[in-house]
Amino acid sequence: MDKMFCYQCQEASKGIGCTIKGVCGKDDVTANRMDLLMFVMKGIAVVAEKLRANGTPATTANHFITEGLFSTITNANFDVNSISARVTEGLKLRNDLIGKAVAAGIALPKLEELSWNGNESEYESKSASVGVLRETNEDVRSLKELVIYGLKGMAAYAEHASKLGFEEEDIYAFIQHALAATTRTDISADELTALVLETGSFGVKTMALLDKANTTSYGNPEVTKVNIGVGKNPGILISGHDLKDMEELLAQTEGTGVDVYTHSEMLPANYYPAFKKYKHFVGNYGNAWWKQREEFESFNGPILFTTNCIVPPLSGASYKDKVYTTNAAGYPGFKHVPARKEGGTKDFSEIIEVAKKCAAPTEIEHGEIIGGFAHNQVMQLAGQVVDAVKSGAIKKFVVMAGCDGRMKTRDYYSDFATQLPKDNVILTAGCAKYRYNKLPLGDINGIPRVLDAGQCNDSYSLALIALKLKEVFELQDINELPIVYNIAWYEQKAVIVLLALLSLGVKNIHLGPTLPAFLSPNVANVLVENFGISSIRTPEEDIKEWIL
Repeated sequence: MDKMFCYQCQEASKGIGCTIKGVCGKDDVTANRMDLLMFVMKGIAVVAEKLRANGTPATTANHFITEGLFSTITNANFDVNSISARVTEGLKLRNDLIGKAVAAGIALPKLEELSWNGNESEYESKSASVGVLRETNEDVRSLKELVIYGLKGMAAYAEHASKLGFEEEDIYAFIQHALAATTRTDISADELTALVLETGSFGVKTMALLDKANTTSYGNPEVTKVNIGVGKNPGILISGHDLKDMEELLAQTEGTGVDVYTHSEMLPANYYPAFKKYKHFVGNYGNAWWKQREEFESFNGPILFTTNCIVPPLSGASYKDKVYTTNAAGYPGFKHVPARKEGGTKDFSEIIEVAKKCAAPTEIEHGEIIGGFAHNQVMQLAGQVVDAVKSGAIKKFVVMAGCDGRMKTRDYYSDFATQLPKDNVILTAGCAKYRYNKLPLGDINGIPRVLDAGQCNDSYSLALIALKLKEVFELQDINELPIVYNIAWYEQKAVIVLLALLSLGVKNIHLGPTLPAFLSPNVANVLVENFGISSIRTPEEDIKEWIL
């Protein structure tokens, strides 16, 4: 019998699913405990939706569900004790909500998600029976999981926005509605397909909220040359996506003699005006998440994970005692920075003191990379861009957003970028950019051929840019634009980006390096027939068909 089953990320074993241990490094006990957490959250969502329909929103469920979903994203949390604690907290919350529903005379469905009341000694046995394969119909399972993985990505973005004080009740309501819908045994494939697209629509709404939160708090990203070398002081490397943590770390390290560097998906923090006042904010160190084992060794100082993506360190790693996690992230043996108290800030003093005793980072590269081409900045360049298109200097835009990963097949994206005709511009967001953002691809009439909008959530910027170009060129359909979509995916935040694009009517998206294992053949056919989704081949073949 399989020890676990997980197929939510692109590295699913053999393109089918991980059954012994996750390729990501997640063990079977933790994987199954995450299934149990999902099971408990679905029960909470069912009751919360009933209470909301009765006029009494269960606001206590909002943050618990978004943070719980976030903690189950690939490479975010490997700490089974942390996940178990969430299960315990979730059962208490669910029972409190059930009590309110009963008191209000609200009829609840007879679901296992509402009736199970196990203690911790039963967690392991229960975990094994409530996972993905509990749904026996392959196509229904595929659609339900597509919704759930979209919700996980959406929850991550909603959580970031909430940390900055930006929340919208209807986003929480939809997440709970959609989670509750996955418990239904009578739901049809057509209903689930509609729910998939609705998930995409709320993905757009959530990314717009996060964009508003980030830009209101820190200003609109600016075109910025980011240093990729090192200074002479000891440093702290901050990874992940949480800009609130970035703000507080910069403030607390000012004047301490400790420098701050971004890593992987935190690179776009360099583009925000509010962070540029800090003289000890040196730049970016390293590349995409999957190279962290060697790059953390050479960094020499402590590392702070504000979110995913954690790669389990090797047993002899010198840096593993200097890694800290916070928010939904966690790993056994890594110290965890507690959440900030209401109205307060997080305490990063321990990390700062550790950094002071470390050597300065070892330089692994030098020079600069350019970014900051979010929608506001590109709109300011709209005239220049439009003129370049009208003159024929720019023939096509290629959206190469999404995730990077460690598989050798991802060399495809570097090769594709290198082989693109010189009159093509790449629009990117997310860590996929590390495959080509340091290549000498040049510019077109002063416009860089790689326009980096920012983090994966800033794919919203790319959508706004496309919609603006549609308006400028007076087109009826977004698909009439000279834009090709070549999206790399790895985990669930890329799933919500994909669903968001589909909800906006974007067709003919090319997805790689492989199609998701959680798409059954029938569901994959629906996406192919209705939206033109296809997989990649070789750079030469794809450029010949899509570009030339």
